[in-house]
Amino acid sequence: MAAYVLPTAAQAHLDVVGSDEKFPVRRVYCIGKNYVAHIREMNADERDPPVIFMKPADAVVRNGGEIPYPVFTENFHYECELVVVLKSGGYNISVADAASHIYGYAVGLDMTRRDHQKGVLEKGLPWEVTKAFDLSAPIGPVTRAEECGVLTSGQLTLKVNGEVKQDADIGLMIWKVDEIIAKLSEQHRLQPGDIIMTGTPAGVGAVVTGDVLDCTMEGLEPMQVRIGPKAV
Repeated sequence: MAAYVLPTAAQAHLDVVGSDEKFPVRRVYCIGKNYVAHIREMNADERDPPVIFMKPADAVVRNGGEIPYPVFTENFHYECELVVVLKSGGYNISVADAASHIYGYAVGLDMTRRDHQKGVLEKGLPWEVTKAFDLSAPIGPVTRAEECGVLTSGQLTLKVNGEVKQDADIGLMIWKVDEIIAKLSEQHRLQPGDIIMTGTPAGVGAVVTGDVLDCTMEGLEPMQVRIGPKAV
């Protein structure tokens, strides 16, 4: 066994509903611009294809709980999303075969430093500063596909302090889950442990310390996140 000069990081993982086993997270792929109404509220071009970006695996926050208000932002936004987790992968997966690679689904939040997003988009800079920061991917427990079936519709809802802010059927996604998997596999060799955040509907907005976010999706386990004091 190799000896490392520093302690190794813990394996990022997600809980699995009805099991003591854990789902190990390898990569976190994210899809932007995947609901027309959200594209319009961001004043983006709805003719553009969805954007593909990543978050680091250690950005995952298992089952929500409390996350700090992050440093380097004064405009911290939620984006509630359906999360797809993969049990297998490869290059150039066909749309018809995509569902066979799905282990299960969860609800998640793509937390965003919105005040930095406009600048990086205008300058054509990478998205990491706005998307890939610490604890920016709270994700709920995984429901296995064998339990919930292949999800092509169902209501995705986010409440802030009990008030509905996002509410849309995943059937409204521009790129469907099977198409997302196929497109990602053109550019990346998908592997077991990869997860995909599939994009957010309209209704994104800012949160502050003390706010409570409730994320739900028909057929999946809910997730609650509380925004804590500013990180130091």
